[in-house]
Amino acid sequence: MLDHCSISHKGGVVLWSRSFTPEAEQLASTAASPVNSLVREALIEGRTTEEKYEKDGYALKWTFLNEFELIFVVAYQRILQLTYVDDLLSAMKNLFVQCYQPVLAAFVASIHNVSTTLTVQAASFDFKQSFKTWDAYFDKLLKGLESQAALDRKSRLRSTVRPAVVAATPPSESDNAPALNPESTTDEQQIALNVQALKNRLKGRGGRRGGKVGRVGSGRDSNTESDSDVQPKRKAKAKTQRKWGDEVPTEADMATLDFSMDKPDSGSENIGSVDVQSLVDQTSLGTRTNDGMYEVRDWDFSKEKDGADDAIANALKPLDSKVSSSEGTLGTLGSIFARLTGSKVLTDADLKPVLEAMKQHLMKKNVAMEISDKVCEGVGESLVGKKVGSFQSINNAVRVALSTSLTRILTPKTSTDLLLSIRTKLSAPLASNQQRTPYSIAFVGVNGVGKSTNLSKVCFWLIQNGLRVLIAACDTFRSGAVEQLRVHVRNLSMLGINGAGDSKGRVELFERGYGKDAAGIAREAINYGRDHDFDVVLIDTAGRMQDNEPLMRALAKLVSVNNPDRIIFVGEALVGNEAVDQLTKFDRALRDFSSASGTGRGRGIDGMLITKWDTVDDKVGAALSMTYVTGQPIFFLGCGQTYTDLRQLRVSNVVQAILKN
Repeated sequence: MLDHCSISHKGGVVLWSRSFTPEAEQLASTAASPVNSLVREALIEGRTTEEKYEKDGYALKWTFLNEFELIFVVAYQRILQLTYVDDLLSAMKNLFVQCYQPVLAAFVASIHNVSTTLTVQAASFDFKQSFKTWDAYFDKLLKGLESQAALDRKSRLRSTVRPAVVAATPPSESDNAPALNPESTTDEQQIALNVQALKNRLKGRGGRRGGKVGRVGSGRDSNTESDSDVQPKRKAKAKTQRKWGDEVPTEADMATLDFSMDKPDSGSENIGSVDVQSLVDQTSLGTRTNDGMYEVRDWDFSKEKDGADDAIANALKPLDSKVSSSEGTLGTLGSIFARLTGSKVLTDADLKPVLEAMKQHLMKKNVAMEISDKVCEGVGESLVGKKVGSFQSINNAVRVALSTSLTRILTPKTSTDLLLSIRTKLSAPLASNQQRTPYSIAFVGVNGVGKSTNLSKVCFWLIQNGLRVLIAACDTFRSGAVEQLRVHVRNLSMLGINGAGDSKGRVELFERGYGKDAAGIAREAINYGRDHDFDVVLIDTAGRMQDNEPLMRALAKLVSVNNPDRIIFVGEALVGNEAVDQLTKFDRALRDFSSASGTGRGRGIDGMLITKWDTVDDKVGAALSMTYVTGQPIFFLGCGQTYTDLRQLRVSNVVQAILKN
């Protein structure tokens, strides 16, 4: 049984709807309606990896009628197996157009009239009067499909009754004959002996690849021979103590090798020996606004300016018929577009080769394969049924649809202005008995992606904006992790604000050594930052693989205990398909484990920081894949080795890079 059906325009106007249960009718009138969630998450944001959308126990399926920009939606209980839903959507679409084509054409034409707004145009149409006969048509259509589904179900039941009866009859003696055959038992014993002999032979070789195979007919047991060959190798000499020269090193020699911060008398000399200029790249410094705020620079893919003011305008610029296909945007698809000449209504068959070529183009840009499939499916759904004219208009229509889909996916649904969020929390009024808690940001990710390095870049950005930062060393596993942060704190203390001067009081390291509980260290760091008037606490965590459940539970514990204001996933721009797996499992594990260990809904990832961005040129598909999977924004890009090598990501620049040949 269905719960809800609706027909609406892509602009948001509902032409017809019906709820079949009181619960569905009540839910449809609220903001939490599954249909509203479908429109927001699947249609507007373009984020769905399934053929159907599920929300709050409901399953929803939909189809488009692009000729009149209509969306047909059917919702039903997820536990039900309704086989006729797809047929219902297809029949609804065909019948609705057949019955009301003149009304729909007039409505769509009025919407595209720029002199009036969509609300005024919708108000001028009496949908209830225009579609008053649709209820009867729909009831007849639904009744016929339900009856056919019931007949199909009965026929399937009849076809399964006879085999069930036959299977229920007791087996005859002849049925058990193979099991009692002595020859089969002998074969099984022989196979077991052969397997054991093979295991012994492999064990004798020590499991090494490329080992010498014993000669057939040598008359020697391979296991015994291998053991005798391997045995002398196991008797290795004890490792002797390493010596430095002929004599024991003196205290002066040891002092020259001591680079620790707490080294007596010479700590200031070590600090003074660091080249401050090498820590800051003047060419990649950010800019300061009129109110004195320091902003990191935008990443620009175009190394050579082409004179265009708007990058996205170039990406959508139609191909000139005189320009070769390799010179234009998506020019490699030129030969495919050339097949779609003439004025016609686009069909699935027309678009199939175009979308396949588009999929290959996206994958060459490092977009994950399954994401490429879904993006191309969305582009195809938006074009099927549209009437286009010449080659250039077809070309432009496909490229505009692709650019629109990419822009919709990459556009963040939450603010990417971290500085605004920090200042909002710090300026919020507090009760008289409360003490202000610093803004906390946790950096998480897999091993070796550059969490600590890019955390220090974010710290430099915060210091330049006059904030006091406390770095919490919560990577208590990796050797040298605390020392690495200690070096960064020393360097950042030297730089100060505006790249010069002393700012020792603006950045500090909070560490408790190795082997301790990371969640407890983070809690102590936040309390320390609160008591000593720090504005921001940056939490550095140990790298871990997304499939390691014990380590993911430990990270979830850190999240649930400390509830950081932002959880930033640090990922690489080079990983491609792996980005989807890493990010999906990280987000799911954090939500599941933090919810189980704490109270309320589990926390997930709030945004991304993508490192090694300068190594991928225009193959920026990782940004699209990561944003598609989580729906969360990309806060920063890491693109170099100095503290100023941090960039912001503009959606138009990513679209330009993906559409570029």
